[in-house]
Amino acid sequence: MGTYASTSTNTSKVTKADIDYISSLTSSQGLEGKSSEYILILDSRVLDRECLSRSLSSYDPTMQIAAVGSVEEWRKRQFPNDPSAILLVLAGNSSSGTVASEKIEAVTASFKLSPVIVIADSDDLGDILKAIDCGARGYIPTSVNISVAAEAISLARAGGVFIPVSCLLANREALNSMVKGSSYLHEGFTPREIEVAEALRRGKANKIIAYEMNLCESTVKVHIRNIMKKLNVTNRTQVAFKLK
Repeated sequence: MGTYASTSTNTSKVTKADIDYISSLTSSQGLEGKSSEYILILDSRVLDRECLSRSLSSYDPTMQIAAVGSVEEWRKRQFPNDPSAILLVLAGNSSSGTVASEKIEAVTASFKLSPVIVIADSDDLGDILKAIDCGARGYIPTSVNISVAAEAISLARAGGVFIPVSCLLANREALNSMVKGSSYLHEGFTPREIEVAEALRRGKANKIIAYEMNLCESTVKVHIRNIMKKLNVTNRTQVAFKLK
């Protein structure tokens, strides 16, 4: 009786929300036997992909979601059809540069008929455009909320390409410089470096640049060093003079 009472008490603590959560985590395992459309999350981190899956399902209960760690794992699961969209999550250092480009190209090559949407920490315009160049049909920075992610998925599934407006607005000075044919481009500047260089040309201090661009001051200093190197100058005054 004592053992039974203890078990009964513990069981009573399992709420409907717990049961729904467990069901949401295991629902993707049952998708192999269905022909319905589903969204595939590719993320090597188990907890992160499960949290993303639950968040999307809570926002839109009609979404069928499968979450796996890699394309190889997806193949082993032997789904009857390709996903209607793929969320490729790039974590940490793999969210930019050559590694990111290779991952995006590999996934888009594996799913030729399914739009790939990249989720990454970076909101740099250069990283976003690079992802699109590699075949992605959308880019979601981790700074946005789940409703934006859901809208990005819907747009990609409908044949569009999603780029967050907030990222474009944050880089508007860089975009304006590109449109005007600024000499910055001839120096091989990245979009972020163009924005920092424009701030330097206007005489802004590092702290102000960091605040306005939502960057660490140390990151701004790195950009300035790169700018100086490309312009072959030794101080910020020379940078401002050369960019007049």
